[in-house]
Amino acid sequence: MKILVVCQHYYPEPFRITDICEELVKRGHEVSVITGLPNYPKGEIYPGYRDKSKREEGINGVKVHRCFTIGRKGGVVKRVLNYYSFALSSKAYAARLKEEFGVVLVNQLSPVMMAWAGIRYKKKHKKKLVLYCLDLWPESLIAGGIRRGSVIYKIFRKVSEKVYRQADTLLITSRMFRGYLEKEFGIPDEKISYLPQYAESLFTPEDCRKEPDGKIDLMFAGNIGAAQSVQTILRAAKLTQDIENLYWHIVGDGSERERCEKLASELGLKRVTFYGKKPLEEMPAYYKKADAMLVSLMKDPVLSLTLPGKVQTYMAAGKPLICSADGETAEVVREADCGLCSGAEDAEALAENVRKFCLDVGADAKRQYAENSAEWYRKNFTGEIFFGGLEKVLAERAT
Repeated sequence: MKILVVCQHYYPEPFRITDICEELVKRGHEVSVITGLPNYPKGEIYPGYRDKSKREEGINGVKVHRCFTIGRKGGVVKRVLNYYSFALSSKAYAARLKEEFGVVLVNQLSPVMMAWAGIRYKKKHKKKLVLYCLDLWPESLIAGGIRRGSVIYKIFRKVSEKVYRQADTLLITSRMFRGYLEKEFGIPDEKISYLPQYAESLFTPEDCRKEPDGKIDLMFAGNIGAAQSVQTILRAAKLTQDIENLYWHIVGDGSERERCEKLASELGLKRVTFYGKKPLEEMPAYYKKADAMLVSLMKDPVLSLTLPGKVQTYMAAGKPLICSADGETAEVVREADCGLCSGAEDAEALAENVRKFCLDVGADAKRQYAENSAEWYRKNFTGEIFFGGLEKVLAERAT
């Protein structure tokens, strides 16, 4: 197949869409990507991408075209400019694109308008569009402080409805997305398919297994934004400071990192370490430090419908999970029986579960959590399952 992929974010930004496109090429498909100038997560355009020398690139067999994008650093105004600069410049590029593709794949993160280029190409060339929904819009605005029911929310609800209705197939990363899309936008069930995320092959239980060292190390790895509520983890760390061999590790970067580091200092946390963003290939070495991995989410009825991609990665690494989350994440952890779960933004309950993991859960039970985690991944979330499902849908829609 000849596939046109649209996503605002691509390598060198840390998103799985790069791995997806390169694997599709390995499987014999021709893949071209429309993306933006890399600036995530800090919001500054990466060095070497400010001029036009890298607007057209070939990366591991994938043709990449980068459209004009304003960096998101600098508050709400800059964030809006970031969203619309890519949405409009990529749409204009798609309108001029003469090359013939069999099908369009939109990897829909935030903002939902990143799909505009795919929709423009679909309409002009009468092709089918498959939209892979990773962030629900307009609900993702809630994590950014926009009130549900506000004028801005209502505007983006209409924008989101138009985007979702243009998809010929909507692929969802969480089972709970189905009910939301049907109820909120009237998307018929037959247009929706469940395709959960997978983890990169770097993460295996063997490579990520921790050697006993007398310490208990808990790790959060990923984006540190408002939606992730890392503050809940830090408040739980404060409540468990009496456990002297307990250490907390925060690996990643994002809009809330500085605020979290300040909070850790204000709380007087002595055994919490922030590592910043690390290259993907180094992450297994960090996972190897951990006895269990942490998942935390903001408390919100719609955000709770999501299943963060880190859950699949944690499971692929064969790690027990300790979660502060509602909805789909809690459901998966309980179904898999791979750890302990408490409600979103409940630092006291998270601290109780951490205390239980440290003091009451024995070595055999921790080992069982780890085995259950890896087994659930093998049965539900592997790359083979993902690519088999993706290729099937793309082939059905290709012309």
